[in-house]
Formats: sequence, structure tokens, C-alpha cells
Amino acid sequence: MTTVLVTGGAGYIGSHTCKVLKAAGYVPVTYDNLVTGWRDAVKFGPFEEGDLLDRARLDEVFAAYSPAAVMHFAALSQVGESMVNPGAYWRNNVVGSLTLIEAAAAAGCQNFVFSSTCATYGDQDGVVLDEDSVQMPINAYGASKRAIEDMLENFGASHGLRSVIFRYFNVAGADPEAEIGEFHQPETHLIPLMLDAITGKRDALTIYGSDYDTPDGTCIRDYVHVMDLVEAHVQGLKWLESGKESRVFNLGTGTGFSVREVVAQSSAVTNADVPVIEGNRRPGDATRLVSGSRRATEELGWTPDRSTLPHMIADAWRWHQNGHYDK
Repeated sequence: MTTVLVTGGAGYIGSHTCKVLKAAGYVPVTYDNLVTGWRDAVKFGPFEEGDLLDRARLDEVFAAYSPAAVMHFAALSQVGESMVNPGAYWRNNVVGSLTLIEAAAAAGCQNFVFSSTCATYGDQDGVVLDEDSVQMPINAYGASKRAIEDMLENFGASHGLRSVIFRYFNVAGADPEAEIGEFHQPETHLIPLMLDAITGKRDALTIYGSDYDTPDGTCIRDYVHVMDLVEAHVQGLKWLESGKESRVFNLGTGTGFSVREVVAQSSAVTNADVPVIEGNRRPGDATRLVSGSRRATEELGWTPDRSTLPHMIADAWRWHQNGHYDK
């Protein structure tokens, strides 16, 4: 069976990817330093603990497994944190990714699937965000991901590295079987924060900013079910395995929902009130981020069938009631 090295495979998206890779006949090897990932989430293949900045450790893992491809999820990913501590994002995300890419190239691993973000586009209100939209990141998180995209293009020209880059919009939901799910410490994502408020794990959900130029004053985002998202990654891997050239794909549904709309839907799905308090805007948050692209559907055959708010919230709620991880 084909082996795939999954960096960040103990995290939210990486662990779901490992589950889908195993079901598709691959051997996912998780490489994770467990700073934000969870050992309990590694259920679907071998685990190798290590840091992206440790070139010697990466070389050991490449030599041990000879992976045919890398799926790269490992990254710091909190927008607010990136505004106050940009150095951590440039060091971990950019220097770490450079170390990984150099190790892959040295090992002759030529297929690379990269987890990027719609945050590379910045705040472009009124613009349909497709893969050719200008990239103008407004925070260090988005800027670091943009730099890695450029890096992959450079290594494609110099070393023949072929990559599929996915720029996601907001990821939500959980494994429908509740075997794995979304669990962060501290938690920063809207839906789990909301479910925490419903269950009393926190006093209330804070809405950061109610004066945006949107119909109800709150930010608008395009939400994608995590299982739809990871299916796209397997399709991207198959794209590279078939010999096709490097490509960038947005992963979004083309439909945006405001924070207040997500709150209302969560209340409807769980049949419970969501306690809410209103706070100030957070630096680095864009007003509206919605995909206008169908490239992934047309070229990969990707269909985000699970990516409706009721479906995403219901799966997240199932995990939230029973799921937790330990290191």
C-alpha cells in the first residue's frame, strides 16, 4: 500500500484526513509534535513524534517509510495570536515548512498536498474570491501560508516538486461516527465555542464585532464540513498520482453565513438557547470570506454534500457530547 506522510496528523483536520486515507487504501503516517495535536487522535496508522524544525528527525522518518507523498497540515493557525506574535508564525509555519520541503526533495518525495487558507486573500469585500484573486493577507497567519505557497512554486521549478494547494474557507463539523472530532485547548473556533456555551462549559459565546458592514453586523464566512474537506485532499493526492501538474484549489461552498446565523442554527439543531455577549472586533478579522470558485468541483469532481449548517452542527454536537482527547 502507498504510504503518505501526514504532518499535523494528530490535529483536527489531519486526523480526519488519516481516517479517510486509510479507508481509501493508503497508510497514513502521522508526524506531529503534539503541541496542539492529540495522541488519542492518532488511530489510523503509525505515529512519529517530531517537530518540523528538526531536519534530522524528518530525514529519519522519510528514510524509514519512503512516503510517496506528503500532506502538510502542521501549522500555527490562530489569526489573533498571529497579530500579536508574528514571529512564532514565521518561524513555525514558514521555516518549518521550508525544512519539511527540503527534506521531501532530498528524499525524492515529489508529491505534496498543502493545507493553505482563504486568509491569503485578506479582506476584499465585494470581490468574488477565486483562485486567481489577488492575495493580500492582513495577518501573519495568512502571510505565512502565502509564503509557503510561493516556496512550493519555487521548489517545483528547481526540483520538480509537484503540489496541490488547497485554500480553505471555514472548516466545521466532525467525523459522523464520532470516532474523532474537533477539540482544541484553548478553543478558538465558533461552533465548538457555541456548543461549550450551550452545555455550560463556558458562560457565554462572545461575538467579536457587531458593527461590520453585513446585514446583521457580524462577520460572514463560508463553512465546509471537515469530511468534505478531507475527501478533497484524497482527490488532490490522486490528481498528483495521475501525473497532473501543480494546481491551486479553493475549498468552499460559495454560500456565506454570519455569526448570528450560525448561532440561530445551532440553537435549532440542539434545541437549546445559546448565551451570547457582544465584544469588540478582533484585529486581523476580515468582514466577509466566501468562495466564488467551482474549480475543485469541475476538475477534481469534488462535491461538498455534507456542507450544510444543520449537518455540520449536528455532527459537531454528536462529538461534543461524548468526545475528548488526552495527550
